[in-house]
Amino acid sequence: MTDDNGEVTAGPGIEVAVVSGLSGAGRSTAAKVLEDLGWFVVDNLPPELIATMVELGSRARGEVARIAVVMDVRSRAFTDDLGAVIKDLDGRGYRPKLLFLEASDAVLVRRFEQNRRSHPLQGAGRITDGLGAEREVLRPLREDADLVVDTSNLSVHDLRTRIEGSFAQESAHAATRVTVLSFGYKYGLPLDSDLVVDVRFLPNPHWIPELRPFTGRDREVSDYVLSQEGAEEFVDRYLELLDLVGAGYRREGKRYLTVAVGCTGGKHRSVAISEEIGRRLADREGIQVNVEHRDMGRE
Repeated sequence: MTDDNGEVTAGPGIEVAVVSGLSGAGRSTAAKVLEDLGWFVVDNLPPELIATMVELGSRARGEVARIAVVMDVRSRAFTDDLGAVIKDLDGRGYRPKLLFLEASDAVLVRRFEQNRRSHPLQGAGRITDGLGAEREVLRPLREDADLVVDTSNLSVHDLRTRIEGSFAQESAHAATRVTVLSFGYKYGLPLDSDLVVDVRFLPNPHWIPELRPFTGRDREVSDYVLSQEGAEEFVDRYLELLDLVGAGYRREGKRYLTVAVGCTGGKHRSVAISEEIGRRLADREGIQVNVEHRDMGRE
């Protein structure tokens, strides 16, 4: 359901959303945005299984609070079944929200041509033939949609903002998920890191016999590393940088950030600094922190 401002309002209990629309109109982007907002997203689940999924989610003791199902026309008969499922869920009090994405034929044809894809319904015809057939198949869903978004003139960022404004509660303050990952350079750089920082400028506890058996998670090593000249100042300055970068990422709609901290073996310095960065980030509002140590224990 939508309010007078066009925003989607929450129903009682678990929230349910159905995302559908024309091929090429942005369903995949919508799904990613909803995932970033904390929705459990299922792509192209058969209509007859949607109610089962919702029921299972409602029994998850709060672990699954929002379920979004992304549907398309890979099954020509799905619209009638989907309509019945939506009415059934509504009757049970779930009040599913239906988001429908569309765009002009000219824009959709251009998108298909840029990606060198055929339309799933065009058969032996042209892309426009497939689009026409798809519009007819989806017409009942569009008429019943809570929110229709025309993406013809929207960038990916614009679409993200529109969906966040309709589906997120105080989306501007949604948490940024930061993973702080320690690693050893001798095992290679982490491929999935957004930022990489090198702490090999600090003295290596490996060369101190009484510290060598411990890791950066042990107090003895942590105190040693953080007491070195420049260590505390480095952490302070790097957190300032992360604040700046994080704010920019949020403006661009990126709510996941992986920060890699490296030393030679990934056992002492990078672990201690990662733990300290993670501890301080956890005190910041709007940030969820996970600290991982990729190479600790490999030596």
